Amino acid sequence: MPKLIRLYITQVIWGFVISAIFVGVLLALNVANLRGLITGSDIGLIALFMIWFMNGIVFAGVQFAYSIMSMAEKPGGPRRGSPVVHSFEPVVVQQDAPAPK
Repeated sequence: MPKLIRLYITQVIWGFVISAIFVGVLLALNVANLRGLITGSDIGLIALFMIWFMNGIVFAGVQFAYSIMSMAEKPGGPRRGSPVVHSFEPVVVQQDAPAPK
């Protein structure tokens, strides 16, 4: 299996694990009475699955993006950048004022 595919699969798994933890915390803290809504409804398990699955998609994407972006090489050399100018000097600008009435 190619390394990139294996990386993607592992990051997706981690995303869904994080989603499970997140949904567990939501239910434990009873945010917006979510626990009461899920336990009091006859389709509560479907709602719970949908919350977990949709958050899993988001967290998996974030996990994979973070892992890919962290693979970039660190730039070497000075990190200050190059100056645009060495010094700023004021410039005199003439402006004609309208005559007073």
